[in-house]
Amino acid sequence: MRAVRFHAWGAAPVLDEVPEPVRAPGEVLVQVTAGGVSHLDVTVATGDFELKPALPYVGGVEGAGTVLEADADSGLAPGTQVVLRGGGLGLLRDGTWAERVSVKRKAVTPLAAPLAPSVAASFFVPATTAYVALHDVARIGPDEDVVVVGAAGAVGAMVAQQALAAGARVTGVVGREDQLADVPKGAEAVTLEDAAGLARDRSASLLVDTLGGAGLVGRSRWVRQGGRAVVIGYVAGPGVELDLPSWLLDEVALVPVNMIRQERRAREVSGDLVRRLAEGELHVAVEEFALADASTALDALRGGRVRGRAVLLPG
Repeated sequence: MRAVRFHAWGAAPVLDEVPEPVRAPGEVLVQVTAGGVSHLDVTVATGDFELKPALPYVGGVEGAGTVLEADADSGLAPGTQVVLRGGGLGLLRDGTWAERVSVKRKAVTPLAAPLAPSVAASFFVPATTAYVALHDVARIGPDEDVVVVGAAGAVGAMVAQQALAAGARVTGVVGREDQLADVPKGAEAVTLEDAAGLARDRSASLLVDTLGGAGLVGRSRWVRQGGRAVVIGYVAGPGVELDLPSWLLDEVALVPVNMIRQERRAREVSGDLVRRLAEGELHVAVEEFALADASTALDALRGGRVRGRAVLLPG
């Protein structure tokens, strides 16, 4: 079968012919219908991440597929549509960028409702991260003014949609003018360059920031005193300088979202999110690439040229 493998740290992946997986007891053999391409895949491929699969390895920390074979007591019948994530996929062992995989039962979650393969492979992180950030961490109320930074990205767009569904007034902030059209309908869309009014008015009760970096503290000042700034990502940089006297005067709580610690909660809420996606209440933008174009997908992701999520389609 075909699989996309990394043969050296920092090198482009290669489409290889590899042996078919052999299912062991306790594992599930899955026909992969789509493999997600994420920033974590990019990080692992550098070789600088703490978790490193043995080279060469098949990339892909998440994906979707249909069950081919499983233990009788697994609760998974052949043909069941499933999400693949966890169990060391793409981190400690080969991942989902292959035509078939055999994975531990705990890495397989049956879908609560049918989804298109590309959506099934890519919804979990943005949808569950948005839910946990808004409902469990920020505890959003029904009449809030929410600013979402990075609202054209997969996570940011999902935050904006779920905040609107919760009854909030939402402003979506993007980095470039061409991204304004990607902000979910119902939210006011502005660019970072035109966001001076947010700093002047300080009317927001909640900021959800997917960018991080040096500008995070400045953006937290878009929030009124007593509000909170929930931090999800750091694609704009991992460092920030905090002047404590100014921060105390601003009186805006900086609250982190640690989805590694929230994995169990994410799985708990995923079923309802799948149903909302299947019914069209929520939407994930996806760009599809063939297995042979894995390197192109990674380059697009690194360069910020992917609108929504990227997936590899084995077919």
